[in-house]
Amino acid sequence: MPPPPDPNGVFLNIPYDEEFSSLYVAYIVGLFHLDLVPHLASEIPGGGRRLDRIFKLIQSCRYSIHDLSRVEVSVAPTAVPRFNMPLELGITIAWEKLHPSRHTWYLWESEPYRIQRSTSDLNGTDAYIHNGTPEGVLRELSNAFWSDRMPSVPEILENYRWIYHKLDAMLYKNGTSNPYDRSVFMELCYISKTLADLTRHPRPTA
Repeated sequence: MPPPPDPNGVFLNIPYDEEFSSLYVAYIVGLFHLDLVPHLASEIPGGGRRLDRIFKLIQSCRYSIHDLSRVEVSVAPTAVPRFNMPLELGITIAWEKLHPSRHTWYLWESEPYRIQRSTSDLNGTDAYIHNGTPEGVLRELSNAFWSDRMPSVPEILENYRWIYHKLDAMLYKNGTSNPYDRSVFMELCYISKTLADLTRHPRPTA
């Protein structure tokens, strides 16, 4: 049996593509403002079988979010199904069924009722619908993880916009064009946590 999970840890099962980057940043910013800590498969150091390392990361988190809003990627002339996200969701469901007190998973989608068409075995599971927007992601995060200590959604959105505006500079600084690289993810986490702490505990004015 692995060690107890981090009670604030949230594993993010999301698509790693350019079009999703604004929602990716919104997840990171929003979770830190809810006093939670996001985790991503790309943060895992190399070595060993990747799927085994992802499973250990899922086990280490009390929660997970599975965004199935982009289960297809357009590659001319057809759309190619993306199996990584459903695979990681399946692993998580099995883990939660065996150890329900150690893990809770949440399903995210961009459109109402689409999950019934794409993954009918999940019928009866309420998906959080973000409408494909950062505002929607922040709204649904606040619905899923509501706390009386959380800032308002407009406050979080203001911080999100400031951080997302800095994303290109972070990519340049870390020598990459990939926002999902470990170095960029860690910097996004650091800045998001700093702003979240300041928003929850503002410095007194002189």
